[in-house]
Order: sequence, then C-alpha cells, then structure tokens
Amino acid sequence: MGHADDIKGMKLYRHPERIYAELAARGYTAAMQLKVSELAAFDQLHYGGTAAVDDALHTLAVGRGSRILDIGSGLGGPARYLAEKTGCHVTALELQPDLHDIARCLTVRCGLADRVQHVCGDILDYSACVRRFDAVVSWLAFLHIPDRSTLLRNCHQLLKPGGRLFVEDFCAQGVLDEQERGLLSKDVYCAYLPTAEEYLAQLAANGFTDVAYTDMTASWTTFVRKRMESYVTNRARHIERHGNEIVEDLEGFYTTMSRLFAGGNLGGVRIVARTGAYRP
Repeated sequence: MGHADDIKGMKLYRHPERIYAELAARGYTAAMQLKVSELAAFDQLHYGGTAAVDDALHTLAVGRGSRILDIGSGLGGPARYLAEKTGCHVTALELQPDLHDIARCLTVRCGLADRVQHVCGDILDYSACVRRFDAVVSWLAFLHIPDRSTLLRNCHQLLKPGGRLFVEDFCAQGVLDEQERGLLSKDVYCAYLPTAEEYLAQLAANGFTDVAYTDMTASWTTFVRKRMESYVTNRARHIERHGNEIVEDLEGFYTTMSRLFAGGNLGGVRIVARTGAYRP
C-alpha cells in the first residue's frame, strides 16, 4: 500500500486525534464509555456515512456468524457499526499506526473488542492462516493502492469460496489534466486511477465473477460539495475546537475534493463481486 508516513500528504489523515476534541465538546471524557451512534458523525471517513455501510450490510447479507475483513479501516467506524448492528466479527486492517491506535481505543470504549479485531498492517502482505472471510469490504482505500494485481489477488485468497467483495472507490470518468493528476497524487495519495472498464478487467483477471457495478459519481459529487460548504460555513466553530492548522488542512482537502469531482473527470464506483474457483 505504501509507507504509512507517505500517506500523510493527504490532509484528511493528519491529526486524527481531532476526534477526541469533538467528543470532549459533547461532554465525553477519556474515561467514559461510548456508543457507536455517538461516534458516527466523526468516525466514518468515507462518503455517505453509515448509510453506505448499511448498503454493504444488506447487499452482503451480513449476519451474526459472518466474518468480515475491512481494508483501510481508518478510525474503525464501519467495523464497529457492522459489528454492533449484526453481531458479526470484523477484522479491521489499517496501515497507519495512529489511526489504528485511536480506532482500537474507541472500539474498547464502545465495548466491542470481542467482535472487532484491529490489525495494523498492509493488505499487500497481509495473510491469514486460512481462507476465513465471508466478505471483504473497503470504503475509499483501494485508491491509495496502485498495485491492483497483488491487492485483488490477496482479497481473493482471503475470502472463502463464494465469498464476496464490496468496494467503494475512485475511477476515471474522463481524461484528467495535469493539474488534476497532480492534486490526486499529492493531496489524495492516489497515483493510479483506472477506468471502470479497466477495473472490471482486473477483477476478472484475479478470479472474481458476478461483478455488479454502480456509478456513484453523481451522489459523491453532491456529497463532497455539501461537505465543503458546511465546513466553510462553520469555520469559526471548527477553529475554536481544533485550531487553525487542522481547520486549514481539512478545508483545503475538502475544497480539493469538491473541485476534482466538479471537473467531471474523477468518478466514483461501487463494486460487488464474488470469488470464482480458487486459484492458489
């Protein structure tokens, strides 16, 4: 996936401890237990919040006996939500040590340590003793991983036969200009952007079948614009809570994402696929 320090060029991932300031502003001390619902406004780093996780939950028919691998699990929001809502077991794999540590702490405070296992590691060299997962899920993490062959091969090998993959990711809608490519590479840590057709071919080449593709571009374009506008509108409150540096980082990042989607060349996709015949 890349060195954990390199990804900090993406300002969304700087200062993840800001979630504690958000909780403190709502009266939660470090010693207090938390509810998953209380964290949902801050621990879902993807688009659409818990509604996007609900889509995965229903699409994959996640239940109490399900074992799920969440790749690029961030602050652990989707993993905790899945575990609490269904009783499933989630392995939350996160490359960045600071996000991993915060996520693990929040999971303990939510009383979910028995159902969510946090692992700090890279999917490109992560392995399990057996092909144990019923599903692999990921929200806006694959975009950081240009080695799609190793990524998809590992996903396939970690799934049970007939297991399913649920991914929300970026794709190329048009030909990005030099400035757009620079912003994606530097500010979003996205050095590789396949078209939808290339994505589907890569899945097939690595053993996935029954691929369902949903274009998320329109809804994500609206989401990132509204997120940016809301953040700017509430700038004074954010500065009081977090300070200038964090606010400038996040405002800059949100503005960049809104500009990229508005340009029409960056797209979003939801992909659901199933493992075919196992190929060791």
